[in-house]
Amino acid sequence: MKKSNTQCNLDKCFMCTLAVKEWQPVLNACRRNFSLKKGECVINEGDPVTGVYFVYSGKVKVHKKWGDKELIVRFATEGAIIGHRGLGTRSGFYPVSATALEPTVVCFIELELFLATLKVNHDFAFHLLMFFADELQESEKRMRDLALMPVKNRLATSLLQLKQLFGTDKDGNINAELSRQDIASFSGATYETVFRMMNELSHENLIVVSGKKIGIPDEPKLRLLTADHLDKQ
Repeated sequence: MKKSNTQCNLDKCFMCTLAVKEWQPVLNACRRNFSLKKGECVINEGDPVTGVYFVYSGKVKVHKKWGDKELIVRFATEGAIIGHRGLGTRSGFYPVSATALEPTVVCFIELELFLATLKVNHDFAFHLLMFFADELQESEKRMRDLALMPVKNRLATSLLQLKQLFGTDKDGNINAELSRQDIASFSGATYETVFRMMNELSHENLIVVSGKKIGIPDEPKLRLLTADHLDKQ
C-alpha cells in the first residue's frame, strides 16, 4: 500500500456519517488514506491488529484459509469496514485477509482512535453492534449452507448475493469482474465444480456468461434454487 492523496469527504463510511459533528475533526485529522493496486493486500490473516479500514472506493474481498483452500467470507465495497473481525480481548490478530479486487482507496483508523470513537459516539457503536449481529447470522447461515446445500444451489445463492451487492452495469451484468476461482471461493466449492455448475446454469438459460461478465436473465427462476434445501427433504 502507498499513501494516497485522495481525501475522504467524511460522508461515505458509516463511521463518519454516524459520528457526532464535534468528533469529525478528530477523525479528519487522524485518518490515513492508502491506495492499492488490484491483488494488493489490505490486511493479512495472522498479522497483529493495528486498526480498521474503510473502503473509500473500489472493491475488496475478505477471505481466510480453509484447509489448503481459500474461503471468501464477504466482499467490501464503498463505505464498508475491514479489519473489525480482529477486535476483541482474546486474539489481537486479524483472523482474515483482505485483498483489493481492483484499484482501491481505503481509509485507515488506528485501533486506539477507533476504540475511543466507539466510546464517544453511541449511535455509531449501536449501528456497529447491529452490523456484527447481522454478519454473525449471515456467517452461521453460510456455514449451514456449506454443509447441507448442493453446490449448484450455493452457486445460485452466491450469484444473487453478488448482484445485490455490486449492482448491474449498463448491459445488465453483475457489476464486478470476478475470476472463476473467486466465485468458487465465495461458494465454498472447487474451481472445477463451479466451472461445471456455471455451464449447467448457462445451458438452462439461468445465467449468461461472457468472459468475466455474468448476467442473470431469469432471476425468479434462479432464485428457486436458493430455497432452503432442508425444506425439500
